[in-house]
Amino acid sequence: MKTIDDLGDLQGKKVLVRCDLNVPLDGSKITDDGRIRASVPTLRRLLDSGARVLVVAHLGRPKGSPDLSSSLEPVSARLAELLGQPVRFAEDTVGPEAQAASEQLGNGEIALLENVRFNAGETSKDDAARGEFADQLAALADVFVSDGFGVVHREQASVFDIAKRLPAAAGGLVQAEVEVLRRLTTDTKRPYTVVLGGSKVSDKLAVIDNLLAKADTLVIGGGMLFTFLVAQGHEVGTSLLEQDQVDQARGYLAKAQQLGVDIVLPTDVVVAPAFAADAPATVVSIDAIPSDQMGLDIGPASAEAFAKIIRNSATVFWNGPMGVFEMAAFAGGTRSVAAALTEVNGLSVVGGGDSAAAVRLLGFDEAAFGHISTGGGASLEYLEGKILPGLVVLEEQS
Repeated sequence: MKTIDDLGDLQGKKVLVRCDLNVPLDGSKITDDGRIRASVPTLRRLLDSGARVLVVAHLGRPKGSPDLSSSLEPVSARLAELLGQPVRFAEDTVGPEAQAASEQLGNGEIALLENVRFNAGETSKDDAARGEFADQLAALADVFVSDGFGVVHREQASVFDIAKRLPAAAGGLVQAEVEVLRRLTTDTKRPYTVVLGGSKVSDKLAVIDNLLAKADTLVIGGGMLFTFLVAQGHEVGTSLLEQDQVDQARGYLAKAQQLGVDIVLPTDVVVAPAFAADAPATVVSIDAIPSDQMGLDIGPASAEAFAKIIRNSATVFWNGPMGVFEMAAFAGGTRSVAAALTEVNGLSVVGGGDSAAAVRLLGFDEAAFGHISTGGGASLEYLEGKILPGLVVLEEQS
């Protein structure tokens, strides 16, 4: 796919950049600015080249009409701080304010357009409606740069259709993400360990299917581990359980054995009588989970075992926390896994989403990891072997 280098001299050109600025908000306060910071290098490069930069992005899940709780205005202020220069904020996406910004920006200046999902055409399933909105976006700019990796698995106007209407290229963030994911799927250095957590087995079915044939070891924690424990014949008390996935989990255990892949499950867990930060926590063996308690983290022995496997690997992909990391009593497993990833003598990849949030919440230096993805869903779909529309369209334009 084309890169920014292939777009030629951008001085004075109007460049529409699709970023992923979908950050968590507490009211108007940004609680994790990781995705904003990840967008800065590409934007800085374009600004330094003298481009006139128009940023389009989404926040939250508005239903195709304005919703002030999902406004990008707070993001605009934080982006200005990180860039060290003013960021003009347009209170619409393709209306009079966006058009004025497009016409009035000078070289090396930047504007952020209001939430692209305030427009029904952005996420429409109707090609014509989506195309009409993409035409309006394209009218604002001369070229398009796709740098929102967290949305490249979506066939949406500002991700997919726009790239058919303007000279298009991948931004530095998308380039980096794709390069890392290729290293996880082709010519991967071994031993290769995949660490999966999070709440549900059903969220990870396809990635387990695809990576069982590629990885040497599959380590499982988080809420999804209890479905696997039931598949092995254990009782799990009131722990999270997907009963309809027990047979599937049993099938994965059998398939892994046939392929010679190790599926590693915890030997101990941290349990509590309630899902609460102040609930009394107890460490028990997986054979002794009380019927009236729920598992909320992997236990210390399991955390140590998982960490040893990770440290002895040449390639590690981690997606999904080991427990309820937001609560101090149940953060130990996630902290151990994250710490081990910083010690990998090879490629360590934090697969976005809650894993990336955990790394930041628990105070780790992001530079200590080989790569922290900005797109959990997009990363998983790539590793599942799915076609990502936002990448395919860029390849087609090359």
